[in-house]
Amino acid sequence: MPVHYLETGSTDPCYNLALEEYVLEHRREGDWLLLWQNANTVVIGLNQNAAEEINAAFVQEHGITVVRRMTGGGAVYHDLGNLNYSLISDVGDAQQLSIRHFAEPVCRALAAMGVRAELSGRNDILVEGKKVSGVAQRITGGRILHHGTLLFDSDPAMIAGALKADPAKFRSKSAKSVRARVGNIRDFLPPGTELEQFRERLLRELTRDGLIRESLGGEELAEVRQLAEEKYRSWDWTYGRSPACAFRNRSRFPGGTLELGMDIRQGRIEEIVFYGDFMATAPLSGLCRALRGTRLEEPALSAVLARFSVPALFGGISREEILALMLDENARRTAGAEEAGES
Repeated sequence: MPVHYLETGSTDPCYNLALEEYVLEHRREGDWLLLWQNANTVVIGLNQNAAEEINAAFVQEHGITVVRRMTGGGAVYHDLGNLNYSLISDVGDAQQLSIRHFAEPVCRALAAMGVRAELSGRNDILVEGKKVSGVAQRITGGRILHHGTLLFDSDPAMIAGALKADPAKFRSKSAKSVRARVGNIRDFLPPGTELEQFRERLLRELTRDGLIRESLGGEELAEVRQLAEEKYRSWDWTYGRSPACAFRNRSRFPGGTLELGMDIRQGRIEEIVFYGDFMATAPLSGLCRALRGTRLEEPALSAVLARFSVPALFGGISREEILALMLDENARRTAGAEEAGES
């Protein structure tokens, strides 16, 4: 089946993310592909706490844009040595929902260029043990967005400087830093290969069943620009998701990092927020609303969680792990002591 192909014509991350969202919401049939680039940017995941993911002083000094995307997963750094791809399709069956279903064509495209890539862990594409891509997904209205980075010739020092490393991710001696963990695809291609050549080769491999070049109309592009201004360029969207909460708890599970913030009054949840790099494919706002007013006890919390798809909201983090974080008595006692000013 031919693939509908769009280019954004921009390196503005807010505009590019807005265009991607517009296509997801308004192109309801067929398979769509976007290839795009951002100027120096940190893109944080849907559920991440921006302040915890970036080195603010470094980001400000180097004029790096910070923006939140609409998919889960962790923070990534983009520059003009990085190529991003977006694949949009019908949801289909359960197998098609998997990250592997969409990542494997990208790995095959790299293999066709002589680059042996493989999907590793939750959402990384590796070449000879080096991370060259991170991917994420979102599902809405029967359509699925799968997108990812492709580090072609990015600056490792900028990646390491802009992002805060989570020590829990780097426990093994073989991965001592962000800089040691990432790689550039260019290093595995014939000398002299430029990004534009790589882009054209990738496009050819991903559209082997046919390509239909597409463009948006003037009114549609105006809507994209409005979405970029009102959502992706707004402080509230990127930073305004960190309410002060008396109780906080955090743990790293096989399915990702989960951080919890809660305010509790008379044994009931008054405010709750979840952060983390877990691979969500749907927003958490509905669950958070449903949990407000709920008694902080296992039966009541389980009853609320049972009304939602935990895999869609938290990826590989289980209901039991979420409950353990919420019901951690030691963390609640520590929070109470800090609030009372005790040491």
